[in-house]
Amino acid sequence: MAKTARAPWKRTNPRKRAGKASKHLSAAQKSAAKARARRAGRRYPNLVDNMRMAAKKKTAKTKSSKKTSKSKAKSKTSARKTRKRTAKKAKFRKRSASAREKDPRGGLTAAGRKAFARKQGAHLRPGVTKKESEMTPQEMRRKGSWAVRFYGRAKLPPLVDGTGRPTRHALSAHAWGEPVPKTVAEARRIAAKGERLLARYRRVKARG
Repeated sequence: MAKTARAPWKRTNPRKRAGKASKHLSAAQKSAAKARARRAGRRYPNLVDNMRMAAKKKTAKTKSSKKTSKSKAKSKTSARKTRKRTAKKAKFRKRSASAREKDPRGGLTAAGRKAFARKQGAHLRPGVTKKESEMTPQEMRRKGSWAVRFYGRAKLPPLVDGTGRPTRHALSAHAWGEPVPKTVAEARRIAAKGERLLARYRRVKARG
């Protein structure tokens, strides 16, 4: 036969066995235990009602602890999501700003030149797209210098990407009124034109 559990008042206090001091109910708990005993028709004080009030206190603490843990976990998750959203928005804004600053056909937009001036302190001007006969000496010097610097260097950067589309380096020719080069030979022709413009600029300057 199964062993019947002894009534609590017939068992020794487990806290005493462990050498710990007994815990006492608060005044509010005692009042609640007394009211419970009165409703059940029991005399008070008694162990049954006191134990019930002590058990309720433990349950309330456990629920409060669980609620706090859930609240903390929820708060951490919310903070993590907020950080992710903020980082995503910042990345999108940066990408959008970069897209606005670069002309898709080549070179920088007016907004891009302003941004460059803000960051680098350099005051960039739009590329010279006039015909050679209409250029001023300073415009000849500017366009000639750009052409030699971009397409006259010993080793050119890639002019097309893996899909055959022109790179930003090649597209800069459009901003200066030149056909976008796809081969090294085409790029060298722009550089040679730049050399001629610089030579013409030097002759004009020499004449005064």
